[in-house]
Amino acid sequence: MKPKKNPHKDLNRNQSLYFVMALFLVLLMTFLALEWKTYDSNYNYDTSMNLQEELIEEVPITIHYKTPPPPPVKAPPIIEVVENKKDIEETFIDDSETDQEEEILNVEDIMVDEILEEPEEISFIVIEDVPVFPGCEKAKDKRACFQEMMKKHISKYFRYPEIAREMGIEGRVNTLFIIQKDGTIGNVQMRGPDKSLEAEALRIIDKLPKMVPGKQRGTPVRVPFSLPIYFKLQ
Repeated sequence: MKPKKNPHKDLNRNQSLYFVMALFLVLLMTFLALEWKTYDSNYNYDTSMNLQEELIEEVPITIHYKTPPPPPVKAPPIIEVVENKKDIEETFIDDSETDQEEEILNVEDIMVDEILEEPEEISFIVIEDVPVFPGCEKAKDKRACFQEMMKKHISKYFRYPEIAREMGIEGRVNTLFIIQKDGTIGNVQMRGPDKSLEAEALRIIDKLPKMVPGKQRGTPVRVPFSLPIYFKLQ
């Protein structure tokens, strides 16, 4: 007598359907895990981390120019052959040597005017009267006040470039500018790890106010100043 099986209680009847459903769920979970994205709602960025305790005067950025090529060699003059019978005009050179009858002046009799040329540029470190930042007119140490006001200016106008933040770019931008004889800012130069950071540093420098120019021996002169700006992500 053969045993009989109930078709409704056969466990292998829907085995293929269960396998397909399980495979679909696994693929769906894998897809969601790979495509899931999260965004920070707040960066909590502190701009004070971009400032050093003290601004240190750095060596100015030098620009190297290419040496121009030497001038082309000129061809030697053409020598003209003249017949012996032809008269040639000779060039006479006057004698420049003195004789015994010429009077010789003493060194004391010669008047020489001393011309003192004022330099065009004086470094911020050695200048007699440093440029005065607005608000430091009554400060005893105008040099220290200038440094402190520079820190406050960077903190006030600093903004981290969004494209540099997304790409994780950070570093230091060395800036060099000149405080002109009229107190304006000019000849701004910079060097940094990325163009977006250099552009932000240039924007900060362009917002510097007009200052009282630096003076050497009472005469306004141009004063170069080096300012590093730090960009650092948390």
